Amino acid sequence: MSTQPWHGVVVASALPFNADQSVDFGAFADHVRWLAENGCQGVTPNGSLGEYSCLTVEERAKVVEVAVEAAPEGFSVVPGTGAYGSREATFWAKQAKDAGADALLSLPPNAYRADDDIVFAHYEEVASAGLPVVAYNNPLDTKVDLSPALLARLHSAGLIVAVKEFSGDVRRIYEIQELAPELDVLVGTDDVVLELALAGAKGWIAGYPNALPTASVRLWELAVAKDLDKALPMYRDLHSLLRWDSKPAFVQAIKLSMDVAGLRGGSCRPPRLALPADVAAAVRKDTEKALANGYR
Repeated sequence: MSTQPWHGVVVASALPFNADQSVDFGAFADHVRWLAENGCQGVTPNGSLGEYSCLTVEERAKVVEVAVEAAPEGFSVVPGTGAYGSREATFWAKQAKDAGADALLSLPPNAYRADDDIVFAHYEEVASAGLPVVAYNNPLDTKVDLSPALLARLHSAGLIVAVKEFSGDVRRIYEIQELAPELDVLVGTDDVVLELALAGAKGWIAGYPNALPTASVRLWELAVAKDLDKALPMYRDLHSLLRWDSKPAFVQAIKLSMDVAGLRGGSCRPPRLALPADVAAAVRKDTEKALANGYR
């Protein structure tokens, strides 16, 4: 099903830490290999779920290097380049290329509310690194909206090949397809995967495969095949869990789900704190429900 590095289920990979809060690179490499073994098509290290903003320069670079080294043949690595400035984002784009990554996931400038011309200039710089660029539209967090018209402009100029759509508005894919029919739209938040897959999304940059990769891949395949008799009941079963991916504490929630599933989730780096007891109980309940229904 995957014909480009950003197609299929590409996991926004969580990052394990040791008890002293150092990065456990060995466990991360194991996780990358495990995701490949369980049917996923690739990983996106150094995304929000990978807590990139809390890493040192050396750690962030090594995360990409470890992911590339651990990835088996045909398993893509699409690192995030998120940074306050275009110069910094381009630095991470070039570092990813030098490390052997396949493509980039690139946020717009996010230090302030940039206008369209500033966003365009930003993607010109990132694209100069020479890897295919997947734009990341997350207006909730960045306060910069990559509108369908702006995405069409960026694609027409050859600066982006796809967009991770995290606006939560499932209607947007249709306007994007009208204005830029060759631009690949990727599912950006787990709780709209069925809707966007049915509308023609080419991939899913996903959070919950960190805990349930086999089930996530199966859901994606059924949705793309438009097999609603099987996809819809599965989606209903998993939706209460998938919704945690679009909540502010999604990193803690997904790591907790990994722990409940017997995997290596663990703690987050500050300023993220452990979930409040009631929220943790809800995440556990949703995860245990999925596991009890046979989802892995």
